[in-house]
Amino acid sequence: MTEEHLLKGWEEFEAGALLFSFEGDPSQRKFHENNSIHHSVADWRVLKPVFNEELCIHCQFCWVFCPDTSIIPKDKKFGEIDYVHCKGCGICSDVCPTNPKSLVMFANQTPIEEALRNWPAKDEKKKENSDG
Repeated sequence: MTEEHLLKGWEEFEAGALLFSFEGDPSQRKFHENNSIHHSVADWRVLKPVFNEELCIHCQFCWVFCPDTSIIPKDKKFGEIDYVHCKGCGICSDVCPTNPKSLVMFANQTPIEEALRNWPAKDEKKKENSDG
């Protein structure tokens, strides 16, 4: 693989391309020039994602879809959230497939321990009435 291939922007990948999660030192992550790498957004974020490890299936959807590279995998599993660069957009929570979700948006000022105590319950699917 060439260095040029490794530096492709998101919009330059072909449909069906494989993306490998970042491994190693978070300071070595590659950011797009429009990203918030040089600026903290923690002061104006209203909502933040909170991670519940007990529910995660490590699908890495959150990492793939995060527009700010704020999901940092470790050993091909969910590792941590970079709250300095997370804008609180909620995309990671939206794409999480678990029920209940392993990433849920809470008010930015909510302590993580409190968020985990107040985690939403499993969404029960409504059964369709087969009688008509």
